[in-house]
Amino acid sequence: MNLTIEPGFAAGTVTAPPSKSMAHRVLICAALSGQPCTVENMAWSEDLLATLDCLTALGAKVEKRIDRKHSELTIDGAAIFTASGPVVLPCRASGSTLRFLIPVVLALGRPATFTGEASLFTRPLDYYEKICRMQAITWEKGEDYLRVEGQLESGAFEIPGDVSSQFVTGMLLALPLLDGQSAIRILPPVTSRPYIELTQAVIRDFGIRAITVGGDRFHVPANQHFRPHRTSLEGDWTNGAVWLALNLLGSRITVRGLNDRTVQGDKICQTWFHALGRGSATIDVTDHPDLAPLLMTCAAALHGAVLTGCGRLQYKESPRGEAMAAELGKFGAEVIVDDERIWIGNAALRRPSEPLDAHNDHRIAMALAVLCTLYGGTIQGAEAVRKSYPEFFDLLRSLGVEIAAEETPALPAGEEPQT
Repeated sequence: MNLTIEPGFAAGTVTAPPSKSMAHRVLICAALSGQPCTVENMAWSEDLLATLDCLTALGAKVEKRIDRKHSELTIDGAAIFTASGPVVLPCRASGSTLRFLIPVVLALGRPATFTGEASLFTRPLDYYEKICRMQAITWEKGEDYLRVEGQLESGAFEIPGDVSSQFVTGMLLALPLLDGQSAIRILPPVTSRPYIELTQAVIRDFGIRAITVGGDRFHVPANQHFRPHRTSLEGDWTNGAVWLALNLLGSRITVRGLNDRTVQGDKICQTWFHALGRGSATIDVTDHPDLAPLLMTCAAALHGAVLTGCGRLQYKESPRGEAMAAELGKFGAEVIVDDERIWIGNAALRRPSEPLDAHNDHRIAMALAVLCTLYGGTIQGAEAVRKSYPEFFDLLRSLGVEIAAEETPALPAGEEPQT
């Protein structure tokens, strides 16, 4: 879908969507409790639908309730522990779904075939493959699938900390289910530490103990049980940051639903936007790769910046550094990208003379939309926002920004979960 955005400031009030990162973890923990759990303040992005589809395939029963004031679901995973036989788990394009559930199904001893978009299986999975080879677990990866079969055994695990924190999360979700005690050591350098802390907070809320030793080591007792209970999802600081970025560039948007006391690491966006507003800044995005496209957009529109810790951007939905450099260049921005550092100049910008490309990346689609409110432009592949924030363009339009869809009369809309 192509969307053309005309220059104009946004004004009004929005409520931040529920935290996608928290929701993945909560849904899996709720299902692994084996009893009915209610999750309030749900949202139906493509990534969360992927996790729900996979949990349903494993045997969980999901009931949803949606009205004007509430969006919640009850998930009962009792059958997950009694079902047997091979299962197909449709991950769509969700890296979180895939990386979180690989060790979980191995802990359950359930043969599984993970399916999804081909790009999903180009993202690093080497650590899990190494574990499977060491424990004689079947590992068969094709262009658009991964098949695993075998029983994960407890033990001592060393996880590289510089590829993805999702490996740590996956193991913290799976190891409590095993008969033996386990230990995790995260090998330095450790990136995206706030996401590990988020996992710790969620599993703790479900009654799971993972004892931290020295910050990068965990002792995980055996035979633990996830505690069923009712919980509510916080607002998402990563997606909420889009509205704060618009405010930095002149819009007047009140953002509700963001918890200032959250463990979500991307709350730091407030500090960084303030720094970019004052002048050129140097920002380390090692722990916050999802904020990088927005930071690049704001830096290009304001005083320039240097981003460091950029190596992991290439492992996201797109090679984000290079992709953003190409698109910002269409506005006239000067951007230089190397392995770990990105320089953004403060060149005079203009409306692009050619369409912008979202690179099938929801973060890039939203970051480009922010800059288009200043200069205008057409974004190809704008439907990428369905991955995390399907109502984004509808909300932006409701705040007074003129948006025209070239291919269909409807803007990207959310889907309801198939249960």
